Amino acid sequence: MKLLQIKMYKRINYITAILVLVCGLSVQAQVTTSSPYSRYGFGNIKGSLLPQLRAMGGISTAVNKVSGFNYINMQNPASYAGINLTTIDIGMSANLTNLSKGSASENNFNSTFGHLAFAAPVTRRSALSFGILPYSDLGYSYRNSVKVDTMSVDQIYQGEGGLSKAYLGYGYRFGDHLRIGGNLEYIFGNLQTTRSTEYVSLGSINSRLQNKNSVGGLNYSYGVQYDINVGAKTLLTLGYSGSSSGKIRSSQSFFATQYSYDANGNENTAIDTLSAIDNGKSNLKLPLSHNFGIAIQQSDKWMVGADFRMSKWSAVSINNVNQGLQDSWGASIGGQWTPDYSSYNSYLKRIDYRLGFNYDKTFIKIGNQDIKQMGASLGFGLPLPSANGGSAFYKINFTTEVGQRGTLSNNLVKEQYINFHLGFTLNDTWFRKYRVD
Repeated sequence: MKLLQIKMYKRINYITAILVLVCGLSVQAQVTTSSPYSRYGFGNIKGSLLPQLRAMGGISTAVNKVSGFNYINMQNPASYAGINLTTIDIGMSANLTNLSKGSASENNFNSTFGHLAFAAPVTRRSALSFGILPYSDLGYSYRNSVKVDTMSVDQIYQGEGGLSKAYLGYGYRFGDHLRIGGNLEYIFGNLQTTRSTEYVSLGSINSRLQNKNSVGGLNYSYGVQYDINVGAKTLLTLGYSGSSSGKIRSSQSFFATQYSYDANGNENTAIDTLSAIDNGKSNLKLPLSHNFGIAIQQSDKWMVGADFRMSKWSAVSINNVNQGLQDSWGASIGGQWTPDYSSYNSYLKRIDYRLGFNYDKTFIKIGNQDIKQMGASLGFGLPLPSANGGSAFYKINFTTEVGQRGTLSNNLVKEQYINFHLGFTLNDTWFRKYRVD
């Protein structure tokens, strides 16, 4: 028994060291996005997807387990019921973005903490999972120059912050085919936006509106999956998942101030505060979301699937003010192929090869122009040598997403991006009872 305890301590120390490294790196690189479209709603919505699912275009609703390896699929908590080994998944993300409008363009690079998730079987038919991951990113800074009578006026828009999601979920399997599950989610973070109006002439009195929401509250999501045997080794899975349109509490601070610049272009102390609300109680209303999916797979070989999603963003409000967004919908298709997961002679045959495509009509509409997003993804699951006599399995998951959002039409911004996601996954036999002392 002492030997088993020593092995357990070594595992915990190993995972702890990785977590400290990942979290340390993420803290140093917490600038998360540079997108003018993050101005709308709660920012850029990240989605509850790990790298291995993003590599398949984001399909997740009907995904449970591929090639016998455990995934943590928090997008559909019904999938937890298929987890039969202790599973830990940690990762980071980075993105390279090109913004273009007319003949002007700029490039930005950002990186951030990706996710930390844990899952373990509770009984032969159930498992629980918990973790933390980004919910949304807010980051932009741009200006519009306009003429008011004969005077030039700059309108400056800035935003920063974002929301994170910590979750606790449970999934249970009924019989051999039906799985259900749910997540209790705590969404928290800060959203800060600023709008300034500046006159070009020296000594002019400028104005600024600054709004900050400190968010923290509970929401929940749920899901179901049903398996149908269509062959000796072929399985068809139907899935549904959704999230509630709950209200999340927030503390609002709002300041309207006037200011000016000195002869050297430095901003002076605020001349006057026209309006102020400090720590006012408010809320954010989340969108009601639905996801539908289908996947077919051959055991330990391949899987293909498709998802359709829709969210009621038209009902979203911040501080009880409707945000003027439109309902969104999107679709994904993708899959994974593993030539021979048990091959001893070829490492390339043991790699998971993933490919996917996605298309979304987003919740943003500017004028009469819908803002659409489309992309393609490619990823690999790279197995590492097993440990503890073959009872522990490790895999590195790397994904690249290439896509664009927006358009150059109607003087709008086209955003082209390359996203990189890196994750480390462990499957191990923790918490099992041993009969021999």
